[in-house]
Amino acid sequence: MVVARLGRRGLLALLLLLPLPSWALTFALPPSDVDVIGEIKRVRVAEGETLVEIGRRHDIGYREMAIANPGVDMWVPEPGQRITIPSRFVLPDAPREGIVLNVAEMRLYYYPEPEPDATPSVETYPISVGRRDWSTPIGETQIINKTKDPSWYPPQSIRDEAAAAGREMPQVVPPGPDNPLGRFKMRLGMPGYLIHGTNKPEGIGMRVTHGCARMNPDDIESLFPRVTLNTPVRIVNQPVKAGWVAHELFVEIHPMLEEDEAKGINRLAKAVQALSQRLERMSGVRVDYERLNRASERRNGMPSSVSRPRGVARRVPIQ
Repeated sequence: MVVARLGRRGLLALLLLLPLPSWALTFALPPSDVDVIGEIKRVRVAEGETLVEIGRRHDIGYREMAIANPGVDMWVPEPGQRITIPSRFVLPDAPREGIVLNVAEMRLYYYPEPEPDATPSVETYPISVGRRDWSTPIGETQIINKTKDPSWYPPQSIRDEAAAAGREMPQVVPPGPDNPLGRFKMRLGMPGYLIHGTNKPEGIGMRVTHGCARMNPDDIESLFPRVTLNTPVRIVNQPVKAGWVAHELFVEIHPMLEEDEAKGINRLAKAVQALSQRLERMSGVRVDYERLNRASERRNGMPSSVSRPRGVARRVPIQ
């Protein structure tokens, strides 16, 4: 009877509130002249699965799954349908240390200090970031405090927003299932901003926060005990990333933040700028601008080769 009243979409949304395991994406850190990690995977949809569930299982956020699978219903995909898991990444253009948080990508990269004689690694996790009217700030900071099972004290700005919507916000939310911070929080040196868990993991990979970085419960539970105080945190806005694998040049393009689109910032111009910086590191590689144009149109968040084979001189003008 409950299922009949909810309907299929309602039931699937309810299931998303239940604990669902995810696996951190961990890779050996490549040499400094290699920038691409991971691999694209493809899986088939099981009966009753949503793309959100599949994404959480592979540690891929909502928007990442949506742009990698255009035209596929996020909530009711066809059973047996072949789905792309966009688990290959160009590393952000930032020092490979501490935490790097790319707002445009809605993804966090963590470079743990390696144990003696151990192979350095990089871990990457999907996150939620600030809404357009509560943007996540860009800049350099560090972890200044860590708390397990925190209470949440809603700031006045959030209390005012709730009041304007006709809702009453409590002065404090104690630890527990109703706490929007989840079980772990890490305070940044930027006043008022945190990296924290959530009691609503179905929103990971969306712009739904008041500026904080929100992580899947399993992800922050893994990360929290290993991140030390004073760990550097770099927050960047890089919708376009470019990098090398051997002599092949890749570009990864994500949709820009709405406020950047509104300013008329050209995606392809940013891509070319990123590529020109990378080209300084290696001579003799030509950019295939036709491929670059296609990657800019797709904006599917997956690395795409834009190198022109040696000996091919044709060049397509930038649109």
